[in-house]
Amino acid sequence: MFDFTESSIWLGKLLLAALLGGAVGFERETHGQAAGLRTNLLVTMGSCLMMMLSLHIPELFQGLDATSNLRIDPARIASYAVAGMGFLGGGAILKGRGSVRGLTTAASLWLNTGVGLSVGSGYFMPAIFATLISLVILYNLRFMKMIFGHEVATVLAIACHSDEKPLRRIRSILSKYPDLDVTFINYFLDIPGHTVHYKIRTTCKKNAPFGKIITELRTEVPGIREITWEEGDVP
Repeated sequence: MFDFTESSIWLGKLLLAALLGGAVGFERETHGQAAGLRTNLLVTMGSCLMMMLSLHIPELFQGLDATSNLRIDPARIASYAVAGMGFLGGGAILKGRGSVRGLTTAASLWLNTGVGLSVGSGYFMPAIFATLISLVILYNLRFMKMIFGHEVATVLAIACHSDEKPLRRIRSILSKYPDLDVTFINYFLDIPGHTVHYKIRTTCKKNAPFGKIITELRTEVPGIREITWEEGDVP
């Protein structure tokens, strides 16, 4: 028999889970992440459905007595939902040459799994509080990365006329910046072209004054023919 009241409760749980997950997903969408609004919405609503199913399983087998060999574990589906989220979250993480991206998106998917499970079990207020707190974190703590910066691995490539031998001068300029640490220098001499190439591997703050450093190198180091600065491999 169709129970309108019970069906309304089911629908309300799914819609609430979708709303909470969509709020987090919208923040990810606005920052250009592939796992955005639709992904987070489906994750939260799907985990809510799994939790509702977990709670419904004991009702399906409530007629069993103590002599039955069947043992019911309502938490099993929910636990596998959290574990299975690791695969989806892992797909959102991308390892670049100088950084690892997508960790926050993977964490938001994992959080939304918990939010959906909480809504499915009727744990409404903690799910709402967790969503609100996560939105405050995602929207308002991004500025801390811009203020304090974080270290990135870079490669500074410089090509100079071989007669100048400018390495000492290059080191002197780079040493002016305490947040920039030279970790290794590769050397290559092009004899026919009379050009020496340096690849200087560094770790520095993401908000380091790259433009200012390049300007100093270009104006104060004689014989420079080419300068490039790019992401390096994660050390």
